[in-house]
Amino acid sequence: MDHQFLLVAGAGLAIMITASVFARRTGVAAPLLLVGLGIGASYLPGTPVIHVEPELILAGVLPPLLYSSAVQLPVLDVRRNVALIAWQSVVMVIVSALAIGALVHALFPEISFALATALGAVVSPTDAVAATAIGHRIGLPPRLMTVLEGESLVNDASALVVLRTAIAAIAASSGFSFGHTVLDFGWAVLGAVLIGLLVGWLTALLRQRLDDPVLNTTISFAVPFLAYFPAEEVHASGVLAVVMAGLLTGALGSKRFSARDRQTQATTWTTISFILESAVFLAMGYQLPELLDAARAETTTAEITGLVLLVVGLLIVIRFAGLAWPAWRERFGRKDRNEQNRAKLGQFEERLDSLTPAGQREENRLAWARRRLARGRADVEFEEREPITGRGYVVVGWAGMRGVVTVAAVQTIPGGTPHVDTVVLAAFLVALITLVLFGLTLPMVIGRMNFAAESAEDKRDSVQSLLRRVGEDAIDTLGPLEEQTIGGERLDPELVTTMKDRIVPGLVSGSSQLRNAKPDSFEQMMIVQRRYLDAMRDALGVERSIGAYSSATYRQVEALLDAIEQRLGTR
Repeated sequence: MDHQFLLVAGAGLAIMITASVFARRTGVAAPLLLVGLGIGASYLPGTPVIHVEPELILAGVLPPLLYSSAVQLPVLDVRRNVALIAWQSVVMVIVSALAIGALVHALFPEISFALATALGAVVSPTDAVAATAIGHRIGLPPRLMTVLEGESLVNDASALVVLRTAIAAIAASSGFSFGHTVLDFGWAVLGAVLIGLLVGWLTALLRQRLDDPVLNTTISFAVPFLAYFPAEEVHASGVLAVVMAGLLTGALGSKRFSARDRQTQATTWTTISFILESAVFLAMGYQLPELLDAARAETTTAEITGLVLLVVGLLIVIRFAGLAWPAWRERFGRKDRNEQNRAKLGQFEERLDSLTPAGQREENRLAWARRRLARGRADVEFEEREPITGRGYVVVGWAGMRGVVTVAAVQTIPGGTPHVDTVVLAAFLVALITLVLFGLTLPMVIGRMNFAAESAEDKRDSVQSLLRRVGEDAIDTLGPLEEQTIGGERLDPELVTTMKDRIVPGLVSGSSQLRNAKPDSFEQMMIVQRRYLDAMRDALGVERSIGAYSSATYRQVEALLDAIEQRLGTR
């Protein structure tokens, strides 16, 4: 059995790699290929029957998958799109679950309302894996990518809370309680946010104190489970706790972790995410024939076909109907909203200009208020620079693939429930159809929208502008090189002359020229460069909190500073 398991695992890895390479060359989304290969593999003679426990996916696979995505998602982008993300991932998930539950129960009375609502809950959350893979390749605007990724992170929590309530109603045969769902959802969110933020902060603090990449990587492996299981124990949302821990870790990592730790974490979690996502989609296809056999005992082909088409049609209609309100608000209210915000910011600036700080404490408060003012203006400029147009909402609506959560969650419905096999098969088929339907047509839809891409020259100018700004802020903070001291003594004038033109923007561009310099001069240069590098990181953090540049620009400048830090670490 052990040899058989190892053989299956090895074959699975080979299939994942092959599908990934083929997807890059053909443009077909890798999840589609994996599902198809899984179906094909299940019909090979001699293949073993593999039953994956749904709890293993929900508790062992989903937390690291969500953490991997959350830790790389900029908080700045989430904050600017939080209204649309919350609308799609909370309100529309609950609406979808209840609407599907009501209509399925009405047209298929043998399926109870609680079980039909459970079906609606598991098919309501979207999976952005295939959509973002296509978007990265074709050039989907960054803001739309953020909306899709943010929605797929949060909607899992909403769906699982509704599913938990529906399963409780199934077990108690007491019917579905909307009031209980609201209370349960409120605690699930509040408890998850508190636990997730606490776990994220404590583990980031611990990792900051350790200077060992192995230990830091090991701790990062534990973070999603440290957030998930305590939250589940107190009946909060474990998946939302993982998302909150990941978002906070990503935000704190820019200041608290070393460049080496950040790069190690990015590579490690990208690898883990690839393996887990690929494995789930492969297993999804592999299990489909077995589910077909189980459902045949309690339903007919016509009934399952009607049920699946009904659910898929409802999902499409509800998704586009749900996007109609934010699209209307964006089109007709954005200009007035921006003008009102500009007027408020102007009044706020006038009040700040009229203030005269009496001491250092009031001066610090005034500086904080001016940063808030700058952030508000940056938010308005962002709305004007990168609005979500009608074309953008069409793409968001069409990126409605279902995947990991649908496949795992539906299998947690208690066995023995009447018509549960039919519901499980329906959920699998809905996920498969949406993957095929949206996955194959999304590239064409994005292409028809003709989104304008930022030019390479504009990207380069933005990076240089931000790098120049943080460099100048560092000099404003520390003072010019001539005023720097080490151990109470000023720097060697020759060293000042040599370094003067290398601090901004190329902080260490010429350090190799001093390799043969006398040891004292080299050590002084390293100390001063690290000093300015730390100041530039602090300035980058302030600039990121304001948000005048895109998240991609901040990432590129941070990568440049990381490269500098690693070069400074060795002689």
